[in-house]
Amino acid sequence: MTAALTPSFIETDPNLIHGFEGNLVMILSPEGRMNTLGRRVNKLSGGALARLAESSVFEEMEEGSTKALDFLPGIAATAVIVVKLGKRADHAAVRRAGAAARRSAGRADAMVLAGTLKTADAFVQGFVLAAYEFTAHKTGDRKEAGSLTVMVGDKPAAEAAWVAAGAATEGVIFTRDLVNEPANVLTTVAFADRLLALEEHGLHVSVLEEKDMEQLGMGALLGVGQGSPSPSKIVVMEWNGGRDEAPFCFAGKGVVFDTGGISLKPAGGMKDMTMDMGGAGVVAGVMKTLALRKARANVVGLVGLVENMPDGHAQRPGDVVTSMKGTTIEVANTDAEGRLVLADVLHYAQETYKPAGVINIATLTGAMVIALGHENAGFFSNSDDLSKKLAKAAADTGEGAWRLPVGPGYHKQIESRVADIMNVGGRPAGSITAAAFLECFIHDGMPWCHIDIAGVASLKSATPLGPAGATGWGVRALDRLIADNYEAV
Repeated sequence: MTAALTPSFIETDPNLIHGFEGNLVMILSPEGRMNTLGRRVNKLSGGALARLAESSVFEEMEEGSTKALDFLPGIAATAVIVVKLGKRADHAAVRRAGAAARRSAGRADAMVLAGTLKTADAFVQGFVLAAYEFTAHKTGDRKEAGSLTVMVGDKPAAEAAWVAAGAATEGVIFTRDLVNEPANVLTTVAFADRLLALEEHGLHVSVLEEKDMEQLGMGALLGVGQGSPSPSKIVVMEWNGGRDEAPFCFAGKGVVFDTGGISLKPAGGMKDMTMDMGGAGVVAGVMKTLALRKARANVVGLVGLVENMPDGHAQRPGDVVTSMKGTTIEVANTDAEGRLVLADVLHYAQETYKPAGVINIATLTGAMVIALGHENAGFFSNSDDLSKKLAKAAADTGEGAWRLPVGPGYHKQIESRVADIMNVGGRPAGSITAAAFLECFIHDGMPWCHIDIAGVASLKSATPLGPAGATGWGVRALDRLIADNYEAV
């Protein structure tokens, strides 16, 4: 697994600046004002920072952007990376600025002159997330990533703040690694093994095998994987950091590769279906985050791991399967498989843990990409209260999420002639009818949200916080949701 760049925090000492041989990262306000460290850099470099601050180049820089001043006199640093950033910038803006600084600094050693920046944890988080590279299958010698030193006015406070921010960062990187892995490497067995390894962080992890699911009557989930030699599994991760309160549950779709089954997908773009376990990846990343920061909450993460393949044993369009709940489902399209997986996982979670609330996460529908593109995940809910909490957590962490409707009219679209319901409702409102299907497996009175991350889980181009590929969207938002609403005081 990819090792996160580990920051080292040191107390402010202007005497260490002149001899540092990597890249210095210096923050200037939009007005060009300098703190104590900025004034030291400016003095050592013969007024270089002041000249930049007074120039039209600085005036035209967008807030959060950077300018590299190379090989300045009076200091050993290769470059001073100047970041234009105001004191009132929110955490999301500061995080993006940190990421921009990393892109400018490259792989060289870096020293961030954070000084009294109150949001240094967000700046460093952005820097570390932007340093991520998925190189597990690259060969040949590769230059090691440089070190990261952060000079702060209050080292104990900065280190304490980094505990939570660093845990979330590692959770995001864990998720990115899982989603980036090819399907021949991250099989259902390998995925389960990686989650079992999380026990070293204090999670209790257990696995339901096919025989267990057969006894429980999980015909919906088992039907999806019956065409693959890879065994279907449900992995349950429990974090018991609270008191005796009911846990909160996260459920993730973990289709390690999705051919569409007998309803075969077109060849173009099918290789991207290695990311169809993105929801399970997010749940795993959140659970790792909670364990690393010792969250004072009870949380259960469940992931259904299957592979959807079209061999002679695969389920057919028109088959009828019986879910654990007892609801019969007409499988009108075998490429609408994720909702079948989640149907049994959601029912099992509620029956077993009687949670305070449940959120499921899935790369569920291409229709969500059409609706919201790659800027926002879409979510659906039966609870205004839980929706508000989720939307706030997403906004506070800079992860876009937009609520869409679900209701009786959409449920009518999934009525079946031969079974209780069917797994698709036609082209109109495809993402909403998928949510309506999942809502059929939510117990009365259970606060629930379904998050469709099809458009944000993995991208073709780089984002402000990372390279092309897996984003780790949702780990930080869901961790914040727990921190703000479900932790013991």
